[in-house]
Amino acid sequence: MSSQPIALRRFCKALCGITLFLIFLGGLVKSTESGLSVPDWPTTYGKFMFAYPLNKMAGGIKYEHTHRMLASIVGLLTLALAVWLFSIKKIPAWIRRLGIAAFLTVVLQGVLGGLTVLYFLPVWLSTFHGVLAQTFFLIIILIAYALSIERHHRWTIEEESYSTSFLKGAILLMGMVYIQLIIGNVMRHDQAGLAIPDFPTMGWTFLPHFDHAWLNRVNEWRFENNLDPVNLSQVMIHLLHRCWAFLILIVLLWLNQIAYKECLDRPLILKTLYWLNMAVLFQVMLGISTVLSHKEVYTTTIHVTTGAIVLGLSFLMVLRASPLTWHQFKALLKK
Repeated sequence: MSSQPIALRRFCKALCGITLFLIFLGGLVKSTESGLSVPDWPTTYGKFMFAYPLNKMAGGIKYEHTHRMLASIVGLLTLALAVWLFSIKKIPAWIRRLGIAAFLTVVLQGVLGGLTVLYFLPVWLSTFHGVLAQTFFLIIILIAYALSIERHHRWTIEEESYSTSFLKGAILLMGMVYIQLIIGNVMRHDQAGLAIPDFPTMGWTFLPHFDHAWLNRVNEWRFENNLDPVNLSQVMIHLLHRCWAFLILIVLLWLNQIAYKECLDRPLILKTLYWLNMAVLFQVMLGISTVLSHKEVYTTTIHVTTGAIVLGLSFLMVLRASPLTWHQFKALLKK
């Protein structure tokens, strides 16, 4: 695999970075409530997207239109990647299929983005759009790792050590992070980001009753801050997001304990775990700051982006902790 063009490997890494920036822009569109600033699709106020005058990109149009243009560029880059993978005969068929899967995913993502506009941002469709972006990000990471020099070097190791318990824990953590991103997307698009507007208390008490009196107190605060009232379902999705974050922290601490018992001979795993720890702690601080700042635009958007980084790092940790073949992977999980 080291004989693959260095340009192809760099292209995949660059596409990972651009995709992450696209996720940031998508979060910025939602944070600024600019999703309907451009009310038509696939055109922009009746014009071809890239022909829309730059001097008219003001206010919410600036965020929404920039997001659309970068999404189109990512789509074209993904098509180029798929074609590039098929042009090199020695690349394994499964990696080529991943290129096709990435292209189909980004096309579906573009269509979903358009439909969210045409149907006026329904919660379920907007959530699907947000979660699919994270899924596309994982596919690109997988392609980049499959072509990497690191993975090629692992083939040369005569006997690589594996920890079944660490691998299972890493998979559990990645799955929990993915679920957390789904919960977070539902919360954001259901306007529940400040359904509980304080921290560490919840409705100014550590033991909320979630009754009408408690909800009325929350809605009085929202009225004073020019926000629409919330219902108990919005409160519960917000609470679930907080509780799930706490569970992720517990699993991460457990995974650290396993790593320092069973993975001391795998420096790449320990390095990935270190950065994952830092990213999760930063993400927790951003989540708290998002509430305390009353969803300040850039704090909220960076919180969304860091969520994608946590997902990407947890996936990379699974890849580094896993055997190189599917057969070995399944056999290890059965132990």
